[in-house]
Amino acid sequence: MAADKADLAFVWDMWDAARAIKEFVAEKTFYHYSQDRMLRGAVERHLEIIGEAAKRVSKGLREEHPEIPWGRIVAQRHVLAHEYGEVKHELIWKVATVHIPQLIEMLEPLLPPSPETDD
Repeated sequence: MAADKADLAFVWDMWDAARAIKEFVAEKTFYHYSQDRMLRGAVERHLEIIGEAAKRVSKGLREEHPEIPWGRIVAQRHVLAHEYGEVKHELIWKVATVHIPQLIEMLEPLLPPSPETDD
C-alpha cells in the first residue's frame, strides 16, 4: 500500500524535524545541552513536532511500518506538551543523540525520491 499525500507530508515533517534536532546537537555534549536553555527548547519543540506528525500518520501506514516506534514517539510528545515539569534532560539528550539518527534512517525509505533538477 503506497502512502497517500497526507501521510507523506506527515512523514516529511517528522524527517525534517528529526534532521533539525540532529543538526542542533551536532558537536555538543550533554553538559552543553543541559546548560543551554535555548538548545533544550529547540530540541523539545522539534520532538513535539515529530510526535504530532506521528500521531496524524494513518493507522495503515503505522501498521505497515512497525519498526518505527509510533506509540513511543507520540507518548514523548505528550510528556513534552502536557507534563513538561516531568521532562528529564538526560532522557531527551538520549532521544536526540541516539534515537533521532535511527528515526531518520527509518523514515528516509518512506519519502519519495527528490525530483532531479536540470541545471
